[in-house]
Amino acid sequence: QEQLVESGGGLVQAGGSLRLSCAASGRTFSSYIMGWFRQAPGKEREFVAAISWDGGSTDYAASVKGRFTISRDNAKNTVHLQMNSLKPEETAVYYCAASSKLKVFGGPSGGWYAGTEYDQWGQGTQVTVSS
Repeated sequence: QEQLVESGGGLVQAGGSLRLSCAASGRTFSSYIMGWFRQAPGKEREFVAAISWDGGSTDYAASVKGRFTISRDNAKNTVHLQMNSLKPEETAVYYCAASSKLKVFGGPSGGWYAGTEYDQWGQGTQVTVSS
């Protein structure tokens, strides 16, 4: 199993940028699809981005496409989320997640969008975007 620890959250003005990081312990990091999710107060958790085992494929929620970039470094057991042009409505707790269940990334199945497909979660990092 992977233990996940997020960092990099904070307070930023609208239009600003933040880079979130997620450090994973364990020896099998490269065998997990990694994802980022977020949950705003009073709202359900939502998918933000995901990346394949080798980092060669990525997918994003429509609302962040073109502004956010997910990346991973398997040698360092880390995954990052670069967030640009942040909006106040993106204030939320951001969670890193790892999936050992998913066997396919890409195509029509879209399993990586579902939080239930991820079996390891970090504690979350708060991102606050002021207007």
